[in-house]
Amino acid sequence: MATFDPRSWSALPLWSPLRAMDVGKRLLDQSWATQWVAATTAWVDPVADLGAGTVTALLPDVLMTLLSEGILSRFGGRAIDVTVLGHELHATLEVLGVRRAGAHFRTKTVLAGLRWDGHPIETVTVIAHGVRLVPGVPTRVRAARVDVDGTVRLAALLEWLGTRQLEWALAAEPDGRIRATHRRRRITAWVDAEIREGALTIDVHRARWSGIPVPRRMLGTTTVPLAELPFGARVVYGTREGDLVRFRAEVASVSASFDLAQMRSAIVTGTALILF
Repeated sequence: MATFDPRSWSALPLWSPLRAMDVGKRLLDQSWATQWVAATTAWVDPVADLGAGTVTALLPDVLMTLLSEGILSRFGGRAIDVTVLGHELHATLEVLGVRRAGAHFRTKTVLAGLRWDGHPIETVTVIAHGVRLVPGVPTRVRAARVDVDGTVRLAALLEWLGTRQLEWALAAEPDGRIRATHRRRRITAWVDAEIREGALTIDVHRARWSGIPVPRRMLGTTTVPLAELPFGARVVYGTREGDLVRFRAEVASVSASFDLAQMRSAIVTGTALILF
């Protein structure tokens, strides 16, 4: 059975939140993690009242512990809805791991059955580097770099590419081939496609123009730049393995905000988390 304890993230060195949690226990009669699933919002008030000194220095650790344990306690192994900078995300949360890396944090999130703005993705692993929490109203979260690895069905990828205003309409044939039809010219080709360094590379195996076979000497490789992705993401590669396509994307940096009261309410009630 899968475990959802952040401390079980064996792929990275363990980060112990015990010191941060001890501060929380001294500030409140009960642990902050327990209050995530309590029926009162009273825990929000002490956050605004924390003073200067060591407590303030440890506040990001306390908040990170609360967020990871609270989200896992409610959504681990279950469906989760998140709005991220205006983009709708629905998936099953399989892993959420956090560790401290020097002055910042590193987080690992694994999602299954993801639908991103309605587009289906089979699995996705998101590793955020250099994560910082900046307490305030609202609380800000920043990541220096985000790496995204995932798998998507070929048909779903071709459907998504059809929304990118390419000159070619792509479709999967029953035998596994990819059929490309030019939107303005009467050309149909059977191709292999691959994403390399932010561009779609199309290798043409055979083609017909108005039903007439195109000589092989006229066939070749076409490279089509992809339009900008959300958050300025760049697709490093996308390779096909049968009906699946494995891809990696990189995001240079991400900055967002969240409201602690809304986050706590969403965890208690199981509604959507919002990053804005």
